[in-house]
Amino acid sequence: MESATRKLWAKQDRHQGDRLRLFTAVAGVVDATRVLYPGSFVDIAPSFVFPSVTYVDVDRRAERFFADTDGAEEIIAANVTDDRPRSVTFLHQDYRDDLDLPEQSFDLLISLYAGFISEHCTRYLRIGGRLLVNSSHGDAAMASIDPRCELIAVITSRDDRYRVDATDLDTYLIPKKSRAITAELLHELGHGIAYTRSPFAYLFRRVH
Repeated sequence: MESATRKLWAKQDRHQGDRLRLFTAVAGVVDATRVLYPGSFVDIAPSFVFPSVTYVDVDRRAERFFADTDGAEEIIAANVTDDRPRSVTFLHQDYRDDLDLPEQSFDLLISLYAGFISEHCTRYLRIGGRLLVNSSHGDAAMASIDPRCELIAVITSRDDRYRVDATDLDTYLIPKKSRAITAELLHELGHGIAYTRSPFAYLFRRVH
């Protein structure tokens, strides 16, 4: 019988291999050893590519998923892209609360479909570290107005392939509606900003 862990991963990985392709593309341009993934649910795919990943989520299903260390390790072992040892840590917490993690200690912060992660968790990202963020819930817009963050690339998706593009960056993050983007506006809206160009995600570098 298929384990509950595998069933949860199968639902997460319903577009089979999609997350592996995404993080492989990111790893091609981001030299990251320590990765922080708040709001991860059971998306364990970063561990296929990066050696040390800390996952954070309040969902009890995620807690049970990561508590099954044998099941999680089997999924990782079936998908790893290199022979480096893997370290997986799970925090059953709300990322908006203080996490028991050293500030400026991660190389990559992941924000996908889980709210304003950059607002609360950029402090854990080292200077020069990277933020991978999409527009869901407005977090890409939040990062774009954060003086700690500098846009360095976009992630595009076509024909089930991801590509990192660092050209013509001044043509991105231009709102379709002319308005001042503020943190207050983004919290009020609770969703992303409509931009004239819409890549899958953005890569920012922490500069301050």
